[in-house]
Amino acid sequence: MHYRREIDGIRAIAVVSVILFHAGARAFKGGYVGVDVFFVISGYLITTIILQDLQAGTFTLTKFYERRARRILPALFVVMAACLPLAWLWLFPDDLRNFAQSLAAVSVFASNVLFWRTSGYFDTATELKPLLHTWSLGVEEQYYVLFPLLLMACWRLGRRAIVALLLLIGLASLVLAQSMVRVDPAATFYLLPTRGWELLVGALVAFQLSRTDQPAVGLATRQGLGLVGLAAIVVSIFGYDKHTPFPGVYALAPTLGTALIILYAGPQTWVGRWLGSRMCVGIGLVSYSAYLWHQPLFALARLRNLEHPGDGVMAALVLLTFGLATLSWRYVERPFRGGQQVSRRQIFVWGLIGSGFFIVLGIVGATTPWFEGRTSGERARFLQHFENSLPAWAYFERAGIQKQLRAQCDFYDMASYRAGHPSRRPVTRIAPECHERSARPGPAVFIWGDSHAQHLYPGLRQTLPQDWQVLQVTSSGCTPALVGADNAEDFCERSNWFALQAIARTRPEVVLIGQNEGHDVATMHRITQALAEVGIHRVVFTGPTPHWKSDLPKLVVRTLWDDPSPRTLTGIDTRVLAADAALKAAFRATFKADGAVRYVSIVDHFCAVDGCLVYLGHDRMLGLTSWDYGHLTPLASVDLAKAVLAGVVMGNID
Repeated sequence: MHYRREIDGIRAIAVVSVILFHAGARAFKGGYVGVDVFFVISGYLITTIILQDLQAGTFTLTKFYERRARRILPALFVVMAACLPLAWLWLFPDDLRNFAQSLAAVSVFASNVLFWRTSGYFDTATELKPLLHTWSLGVEEQYYVLFPLLLMACWRLGRRAIVALLLLIGLASLVLAQSMVRVDPAATFYLLPTRGWELLVGALVAFQLSRTDQPAVGLATRQGLGLVGLAAIVVSIFGYDKHTPFPGVYALAPTLGTALIILYAGPQTWVGRWLGSRMCVGIGLVSYSAYLWHQPLFALARLRNLEHPGDGVMAALVLLTFGLATLSWRYVERPFRGGQQVSRRQIFVWGLIGSGFFIVLGIVGATTPWFEGRTSGERARFLQHFENSLPAWAYFERAGIQKQLRAQCDFYDMASYRAGHPSRRPVTRIAPECHERSARPGPAVFIWGDSHAQHLYPGLRQTLPQDWQVLQVTSSGCTPALVGADNAEDFCERSNWFALQAIARTRPEVVLIGQNEGHDVATMHRITQALAEVGIHRVVFTGPTPHWKSDLPKLVVRTLWDDPSPRTLTGIDTRVLAADAALKAAFRATFKADGAVRYVSIVDHFCAVDGCLVYLGHDRMLGLTSWDYGHLTPLASVDLAKAVLAGVVMGNID
């Protein structure tokens, strides 16, 4: 196969964009598309090799998988092994068990399935999973189990029939991705059926370039198409963000852009010469190792410090990534690529031994108490009290959190999420008591928002007089918004639409609105006006809760264990405190003396100059104010309601 320097240059763009995206670089908010670029390159290169062998009559599955093993396994096993001691030192028991699961899943190239099954509203933040990035290897290797078999089976049909079949399969995969991207975004992102079309784009490019009757394309056209391809990738990297419905049609820009570069940006074009420069090629050569190293380094640094490292630390980790990548490329990847130093038999034997080791280690670590790291004794028992991993959801079940938050008023399909099938498709209905006033007389307050509105319910229900009815439409992760129509495919749109309809129908005396983030006075004003149009004039907005840079139980164990003070400044996200102060000032300026529209600062209640409340009472475990980064425990909810919120709702506090 003829070596093309510009292919390594495209790899450089892909890996740099992914690494800087995961490092938190603001400009690279769409850097995740680098994976899609890799898929196209992989599809092109592997298909080219298979086609050459099939045409020569030398293709065998043994030879093919030997090549894949040499390419993938040595560097992967080195990175996995390097993670083990740091994970043991720095991870908490529940994180370590999750890490163990990923060790086993990566070893059978099924980590994409694992991360799909464990993704959702309450899952561990993706940036804290050291092996999360291996999902793409899972997609590729699952594809390469099927793709060679398909080509072998169809080879006698001829190139034209094979291309037509691949095009049909690719279109079906793209249509499936587009239809699922809003309904089940996790499955769409992680699984082969909705990602396979991207690898097939590269395969179709390989078929095109392997033709002996290719039409001549002038240099000016090649220049233009190469520039268009590069622009499509760049626009995706800098123009997309986490809210872009992806993959699906939006993935066409980086994938087709990559295809255009491979097809037309040869060394005689501007794009080809730039991509073939020494710097781009150098980065491209170590791109696989760099991709493997970056996520464990970033995730373990965050887990060690229980917060996002500063810009200087992240910059150093990026440099360390490429330093380690250069070493592993030179001393791990290259020696295994050829057959001179390591024979076919040896690569298969050591591949099986390495996979078996990590599979056994992963199963033992995920299913036994022996793999709990350095946390032990009272600290381990403290963390165990708040352990909440799926499917047991032990803390929620023991503390009755779902009942106290009134989960029956949530349009998020929590049952599917808990079963490992997260989806944006809403539940069919919520409980009638959530949105229907009873016949008994008495005022009503209607709670609307996300899970940070849910946690206001326990305190209000316990504190408000019994004649007050508490209605509620609160869906996890759904910021309150004005929505004009129902959407049976998106639980947030349905939740907000339904809430507005229910408020207009029930005419509560007070509407109480809460959310986690994204507070905006202009939006508050629009919501207030919309509620006034349906006869609601008393509206109470709550600000953000104090946010901790890590789950509060872990912060206590790691940094506050020997500090008996109920308040601390350690681990507080000061950006949220500043946002609350700015929001209060903007709210006063917008609503002025309108006493019917109120803002309640939760930060003011829980925080003071000497820090924010870690726990209430004398028992730190039972009195903790938050079970994660910022959701109030029922005890903290009652404390807030008694001191401030109930009085504001009833109109007793100015």
